[in-house]
Amino acid sequence: MYRAALCLIAFLIVSVPVVAGEPARQTWSVDGVEREGLVYAPESAKKSPTPIVFVFHGHGGSMKNAARQFHIHDLWPEAIAVYLQGLNTPGRLTDPEGKKPGWQSGPGDQGDRDLKLFDTVLKSLKETYKVDESRIYSTGHSNGGGFTYLLWAARGEVFAAMAPSAAAAAKTSNLLKPKPVLHLAGETDPLVKYEWQKAMMDYLRKLNGCAAEGKKEGERLTVYPSATGTPVATYIHPGGHQFTPDSPAVIVKFLKEQVKPVK
Repeated sequence: MYRAALCLIAFLIVSVPVVAGEPARQTWSVDGVEREGLVYAPESAKKSPTPIVFVFHGHGGSMKNAARQFHIHDLWPEAIAVYLQGLNTPGRLTDPEGKKPGWQSGPGDQGDRDLKLFDTVLKSLKETYKVDESRIYSTGHSNGGGFTYLLWAARGEVFAAMAPSAAAAAKTSNLLKPKPVLHLAGETDPLVKYEWQKAMMDYLRKLNGCAAEGKKEGERLTVYPSATGTPVATYIHPGGHQFTPDSPAVIVKFLKEQVKPVK
């Protein structure tokens, strides 16, 4: 009985899931403006090459909501997760007066303040941690997904893969170069119309030289392979503009599979 009790205790110890620590607030000065974000980094990040996932909230959202909704630090605790906070900015589809936080929508907008923020944050992370430069990623929802597309256009050489949600890249699609991408969309999205997003996904498959037929992985995910190693994955749900609860796990799985070739 004593041996059985020890075995039970040992089983319970090894069965307890590893829970990541909470992201901590950090600040950076960008053109004299204090910017902030929530950053999670595993203890190993100062010793071993570590992936980074940048996460961008939607217009009117916050870094706290992004950390809660995406919770990359829980799903991929071996990676650095960065949830940045936008500043008040006019929205292209809502909030024309700019009373809510968001991200610049195109190159040169808002003095490129958010591209400068990204540059500043990445530089500081590289100074603090051992960053695996072959595994840097970006994801975001709505306006945050649009900013992910802008980062692809303006800083594409930095990233291994992107995962925008409920977004399109009308201003910058001509600047994109082939790169692995997962695009998430709702079929009844009333804000970023599904037909706009479908046109974007069609463009991405052409850009990346993908096969005409994709492989279904479950009910919502389709992966279109590419001979150049730049697959396009689409995750289509029947809902509207919301970020679905199952999206983070799909994003993490896809990003984990993408590594930028070393030149």
